[in-house]
Amino acid sequence: MTDRTATSTQVRYETPSRHIARIVMARPGAHNAQGLQMTYELNAAFDRAAHDDDIKVAILAADSRNFSAGHDLSGDGGKTWRDFTTVGTWAGFDAKGAEARYGREMEIYLEMCERWRNLSKPTIAQVQGKCIAGGLMLAWVCDLIVASEDASFKDPVIDFGICGVEFFNHPWELGIRKAKEFLFTADEISARDAAACGMVNRVVPRDELEAATLALAERIATKPAFALKATKQAVNHVQDVQGRRNAQMHAFSLHHLLHAHNELVYGVPVDPNGLPETVRDKLLARVAKAKAAGGAAG
Repeated sequence: MTDRTATSTQVRYETPSRHIARIVMARPGAHNAQGLQMTYELNAAFDRAAHDDDIKVAILAADSRNFSAGHDLSGDGGKTWRDFTTVGTWAGFDAKGAEARYGREMEIYLEMCERWRNLSKPTIAQVQGKCIAGGLMLAWVCDLIVASEDASFKDPVIDFGICGVEFFNHPWELGIRKAKEFLFTADEISARDAAACGMVNRVVPRDELEAATLALAERIATKPAFALKATKQAVNHVQDVQGRRNAQMHAFSLHHLLHAHNELVYGVPVDPNGLPETVRDKLLARVAKAKAAGGAAG
């Protein structure tokens, strides 16, 4: 089947085969880091796949060497929530204190991931290279993960004084003890190790990744659409009755407690001592500039 491709700025929507949508993160220069724009473009693409009755399976893929470097720590290029149509009911994005950050992260991270995780149709993450921090969230919302042999997974957020990414799914992906080791050490794990834990379904050579993922999607797409939807809902419900949602909300609250703590101690929402030097310097310079502007305005 010939590709029919629709392009937005940071996400590409493709139909590489009958009944298959492929949503491609297209920020290779930024290692597909996720900012506000990518978030809302991804959401629009997932919605498009969900609402197209001809689509049975959606693949989430990424251009270039790495799947995703996580949240874009360089900022949103001057864009704010006003530049997008929000999806959830949380607001107060300009409020004082902890309220603004809590509302922002509830909207663009936790609730957006929950929304994608509950998409009615099966989804497959096609992961190559690095999958770091927020990148884990993008892979974890998918029902299946196919990874290349060179893929690796890492959540280094503890280095920044935070207890893991916002969509806290580590125990369900890795098991309790492996999740603790993964978080405590911030070490990366290979695709093979992730598969051994049950987080990754299949590991294939890098040059076979796209074809293998599409073949799996095509196999699934031969099944009845309604049965696929019901089966996904049934399995997701098992996790939910185990307390997944309640546990995530607790971890999200701790996440924001640590943001507030770091703000009080360091003047920034993370512990800057654990950041890479270049990122730390940019962040502290931005904080100093904001403080200077605030002082001048006063």
